[in-house]
Amino acid sequence: FVQARMNSKRLPGKVLIKIKKVPVLQLVVNNLKKVKFKKKIIILCSNQKKDDKIFKYCEINKIKCFRGSLNNVYKRYLDALNKYKCKSFIRISADSPLIDSKIVDLIYNKYKKLKNYDIVTNCLIRTFPKGLSVEMINSSTFSDNYKNVKKSKHKEHITSYFYDNKKKFKIFNLTTKKKYKLKKYALDNHNDLIKIKKYLNEKN
Repeated sequence: FVQARMNSKRLPGKVLIKIKKVPVLQLVVNNLKKVKFKKKIIILCSNQKKDDKIFKYCEINKIKCFRGSLNNVYKRYLDALNKYKCKSFIRISADSPLIDSKIVDLIYNKYKKLKNYDIVTNCLIRTFPKGLSVEMINSSTFSDNYKNVKKSKHKEHITSYFYDNKKKFKIFNLTTKKKYKLKKYALDNHNDLIKIKKYLNEKN
């Protein structure tokens, strides 16, 4: 599931901004297509008019797209799970144009190896730069805990409830000692856009 929205305050419409003639959302999808396991890539946006552009882009480019609640993102995921019936899912943010398929593979393989874990993540203790965040979540754990999600923070940031109550859940956190070229790989503002464009130009 790739979480996307158009109403970003610092950089409105950022998920469809083009970098090297390719929209950010498409860069995310292209990188996720490189993962080695069998997968479905589904964009999760809101049912608000602002996100019509995301839906239309997905429709034109034959990318699966699911629409749900704008502010209760947890419910959006829950509704998507009820439709797609997957035992587990991976959460990726659409403002991560440099998301690394190798990290996604690492998280997936660890989740499969550990078995019976609720979440395998690299976000609980952050050693990876922002924009390389990957979380794999057990669908039953996620669905069963919706009744406990009361705070707006937990509704908006869907794994924050589990991290705030980490002693109640089996969570594995993947860490790295690798020194990354950028301190931040996420696209939050115009300054990030400049740095990411420069990084990709130098890389190619």
